[in-house]
Amino acid sequence: MPSDLALSQAARPQQPQADRAAERAERAQLKSRLRRAERMKQLKAFGLIAPLLLFLIITFVVPIADMMLRSVHDPDLSEVWPRTTAAIEQWEDRTQLPGEPVYAAIAQDMKDSRANRTIAQAARRLNYDINGARTLVMGTARRLPDTTDSWKSAMIDIDETWGEIETFGAIARASGPFTSFYLLNAVDLERTATGEIVKAPEKEAVYIDIFTRTFVISMTVTLICALLGFPVAYLLANLPPRIANVMMILVLLPFWTSLLVRTAAWVVLLQEQGLVNDALIFTGILDEPVRMIYNRIGVYIAMVHILLPFMILPLYSVMKGIKPVYMKAATSLGAPPTTAFLRVYLPQTIPGLSAGGLLVFIISIGYYITPALVGGAADQMISYFIAFYTSDTVNWGMASALGAVLLVATMILYGIYNRLIGADKMRLG
Repeated sequence: MPSDLALSQAARPQQPQADRAAERAERAQLKSRLRRAERMKQLKAFGLIAPLLLFLIITFVVPIADMMLRSVHDPDLSEVWPRTTAAIEQWEDRTQLPGEPVYAAIAQDMKDSRANRTIAQAARRLNYDINGARTLVMGTARRLPDTTDSWKSAMIDIDETWGEIETFGAIARASGPFTSFYLLNAVDLERTATGEIVKAPEKEAVYIDIFTRTFVISMTVTLICALLGFPVAYLLANLPPRIANVMMILVLLPFWTSLLVRTAAWVVLLQEQGLVNDALIFTGILDEPVRMIYNRIGVYIAMVHILLPFMILPLYSVMKGIKPVYMKAATSLGAPPTTAFLRVYLPQTIPGLSAGGLLVFIISIGYYITPALVGGAADQMISYFIAFYTSDTVNWGMASALGAVLLVATMILYGIYNRLIGADKMRLG
């Protein structure tokens, strides 16, 4: 026999179809309101971070994108010599001088650009590639005849450089609108007239050495800051709060002084008749003054002094969160103090060391003022040459290429760092 529950269910009237439809509509409406409320929360959260996001895009993303574009964008010659850049594309056999149409196009563009007073732009761009190109272009433009049966013969008679294949190779490399010229130069490479990529001449191959010098100085400064900052941070983390607060003020005190003033102060202190040499002679450590300025020693001293707080603060933050009971437990279990420190305490400070090291290194590779003031000619870092091409020669392409190579090299080093240590281990205590 059927149970009472089955009978009651059979006896219960079926829910009308309209009620079920209304219930489904109500559930759908409730879900829609929930989704709308969730979207409003997301929009409010985005509205709070929108000013910061816009600021980062304007001050960080856009300049980097513009720098990367300028390192390959090369419209200078094509803007003022359009006939030449169009004719040079028809130069197929790069082992022979181009034909008469290319010479005729160059001659006509020279005349027009000289009349429009834009010839200096073309001359400056070609001068980036071959020495003396500015003199060549300006001199030829002044001496060009009004008409001739052979522009090729006329231009070669004016200057024999127009009879060299490399001259037209430079024009082809500058014809734009995009080029690999700047990026290749930034890594001491160049493209020949035939399109082959070769090493730059030994006298012109300087940038790899400069990049190497930049990274060596930055790594050395980072290591010195780690060796000096670790005991200071350890002392601050283990002193009574009243004394530690006073010492922390001394650590932060350099931030209240201008970078330029601190660097200039080291020029006074480190010179041969400065306070440092006088103190070393007075104490008997030295018999005569030692040169500590306008060389690598001065660069290291000044940079370490400026960047040391950036190492101390992350280390202090991590060390402050390490509980003393760990060391006490290790020693109570029979570990000597040195073993307890190396195997228990030191591994817990790795996040602070990695964060401080990365911070100091990244700041170091972009230093310009300090090496320029206290270093010699052989101590200038890549930022000095980026500033030189930006302000002195107004060669934005080369400056952007050097910056792009530096950015890529830094990202590669960060990738290696992340692979070996892990960026997630930089979380501070």
